Amino acid sequence: MELLLEGVSARHPAARPGATPAIQSLHLRIASGEQVAIIGPSGAGKTTLLQVLACALPPSAGTFHTGGLNPWQLPRRALQRLRGRLFLAPQVPPLPPRQRVVTSVLAGRLPAMGLWASVRSLFYPSDIPGAYQALERFDLADKLFERVDRLSGGERQRVGLARGLLSPASLWLVDEPLSALDPTRSRMAIRTLVDEAHARGVTLISTLHQVDVALANFPRIIGLRDGALAFDLPSAQVTRELLARLYDQYEHELRGEVPVAEVVEPSVPSQPAVMHCR
Repeated sequence: MELLLEGVSARHPAARPGATPAIQSLHLRIASGEQVAIIGPSGAGKTTLLQVLACALPPSAGTFHTGGLNPWQLPRRALQRLRGRLFLAPQVPPLPPRQRVVTSVLAGRLPAMGLWASVRSLFYPSDIPGAYQALERFDLADKLFERVDRLSGGERQRVGLARGLLSPASLWLVDEPLSALDPTRSRMAIRTLVDEAHARGVTLISTLHQVDVALANFPRIIGLRDGALAFDLPSAQVTRELLARLYDQYEHELRGEVPVAEVVEPSVPSQPAVMHCR
């Protein structure tokens, strides 16, 4: 799915009215089937940009087209159909805590299912082998029938990514998918996403704090700073000098130090609180 931004500005969804836009006058074209990493220091506007690309946040200025369509000029039903062709994986996936993992993963298929099939799938998972295979790609197959509230933060994050492998979407938008993962699982998760996107011809756009991971796995790198485009280059052309300017005064993030709000997945998850099933 091709994406085109022409002079797009947008405010963060939680921003006060009249606040400075989180992204400002962005001009970008992303071709169908590309794999792109968006990097930049905290507060650069990465998540806001992803919300715009997901047709979840209208621009406050400029125009945005996805698949040749301006989503904000479409009738409501047409906009819903367009959103069904997108897969957005937030940094903290909104997984119902009392739900089984198999059901959460198979929810990736809901945009392609009718109402009755969607309701039935909540009680009778329609493709257990498919869910197992998707989880296996993220080293989570043994959690197939676990409840979501018994998973660690990193495991929930990987369940959210596994949804994408079952999604009918032609555009994957992934926000900081490695924030709760250790280095080994980070490499495995990002290679799975990039390889699957390439094999399916899916457009993949991911925001990342881990600059080394972005450079090693994505052919195109977009650098954001204070809501503006700092550079848009093939990964081989992103130099240390460019990165030093991009992360000026945020050198700890460039070094890969984990921000305070992020927690690395422990090797042994803590015991969950006791809850009663109905």
